Amino acid sequence: MVSEYEKERCTSQPKDATIDAFSKALNYPAEFFFSDDVDEVENNAISFRSLKSMKASQQHAAVGAGAIGVMLNSYFSDRFNPVDINIPNLTGSDPELAASIIRTEWNLGSQSVGDMINLLEKHGVRVFSLDENTLSVDAFSFWKDGTPYVFLNTKKSGERSRFDAAHELGHLILHRDEIPQGKEIEREADRFAAFLLMPRDTVLPYSGKFLTIDNILKLKKNWKVSAMALIFHMKNLGVITEWQYRTLIIDASKLGLRTNEIDGIPRETSKLIKQLLAALQARGVSVRTISNELNLPIDEVTGLLFMLGVVSNPKKAKEHVLRTKPSLTLV
Repeated sequence: MVSEYEKERCTSQPKDATIDAFSKALNYPAEFFFSDDVDEVENNAISFRSLKSMKASQQHAAVGAGAIGVMLNSYFSDRFNPVDINIPNLTGSDPELAASIIRTEWNLGSQSVGDMINLLEKHGVRVFSLDENTLSVDAFSFWKDGTPYVFLNTKKSGERSRFDAAHELGHLILHRDEIPQGKEIEREADRFAAFLLMPRDTVLPYSGKFLTIDNILKLKKNWKVSAMALIFHMKNLGVITEWQYRTLIIDASKLGLRTNEIDGIPRETSKLIKQLLAALQARGVSVRTISNELNLPIDEVTGLLFMLGVVSNPKKAKEHVLRTKPSLTLV
């Protein structure tokens, strides 16, 4: 039935009962189906990891989240002056060199990156979270009409989410003129992320030292990375031997560090989105207002705005109003 209605030659409109059934089945307001066409994102423009292992439903949900993210960005851009985009095109560059160039151009020096999401937003990347329907996806990014987007899984540890953000920045910088998919492409983005977060000259001083897993757990705080990421990076730089690497991996696995962190850092969130929502709230515009104007379910909107779980009861959704005090002074 849906297929027939979507055909261009179809001139009949679904009956009210049918539209109501679509709305209930998809949990979308009926008005959504009569709104302007959604500006879709092409699958091959998105940096999906392990594309072969992804279910079609997971991929479609992620693409849908990307399209809604574009809608939200347009909503904000129509009401506020967007941050200028400062993401160089370094397609084909060596990942370590690209990371070094970014650190130089963005005046990062060799210090640890304080907040990856804030860094991305400061340079014009539109960063959104992933909602309940897409939490099986680690992260993804794409360019759309000259604007860079990054979507992050908010259920991962703070360290892994930072690495994901750096990884997606690698795609935006290194693969802008390429299809950002494939094993080699992913390895390049991983190398970029590792060198951006852990510059070579800050890791090499530990070369030749006998490092235990307890040492790694202390050292990882220098760069705000996971224990596993630090072990891998040290091995790739030759800071630790193959024997040390295997020993550390075994010890880390016993402690469950392949999926979790000990004494982990808080997850980063979007300060920019918080400021935008606070400014809108000062004008009497709530998240419910935004969802109504875009004809979207409120949980779809909150899920992308780092507010996952804020509205869990649909009956209370209409009562949802942000209580964040306005903090944005220039709009």
